[in-house]
Amino acid sequence: MLKLNYSGFDLECGTDEAGRGCLAGPVTAAAVLLPKDFNNTFLNDSKQLSKKKREFLKPIIEAEAVSFAFTHVFEAEIDTVNILNASIIAMQRSIIKLVPTPEFIIVDGNRFKPLRNITYKTIVKGDSKYLSIAAASVLAKTYRDAYMAQIHEEFPMYNWKQNKGYPTKEHRDAIRKYGITKYHRKTFRLLPEQLKLEL
Repeated sequence: MLKLNYSGFDLECGTDEAGRGCLAGPVTAAAVLLPKDFNNTFLNDSKQLSKKKREFLKPIIEAEAVSFAFTHVFEAEIDTVNILNASIIAMQRSIIKLVPTPEFIIVDGNRFKPLRNITYKTIVKGDSKYLSIAAASVLAKTYRDAYMAQIHEEFPMYNWKQNKGYPTKEHRDAIRKYGITKYHRKTFRLLPEQLKLEL
């Protein structure tokens, strides 16, 4: 059973990101402030949920949340600041959009940076422990998946609609065959043999 609150503050938001390990597309984060009486037995870490369940939960979370927001941080910025910093930036930008301003932030994972003097706590596997982080994980994943489906139309040969930009065999085979696009992260090791020298 996921818990509703960590800090005791009424305005506690949860935040999480999706797409950190992908070779293409943005890293997407969401932040969610849930009401004190929120309850949902289906809600869990988005990785534990089917696509159908995530799509079912998204409008419920958005209707019942006190406030929610999401942010894409795109490839060029990821390549400039690195993926860890880009993930934190995406979470921070999402939190800044929340109204009212949260009094406390709970973050999935073990890394975050101070934001506007708001106290925060990083929680490893937080998306399977706290409802607000789980809600943020569902929104981050569904908004990112929708974006990947959209850019799939432009470059269908990479099948992003299916692999979402993750380093699947199929995605890497397509990179070998067609090269890279403007949506690929240039600082990522896109192919395993990139580091091998032709001797």
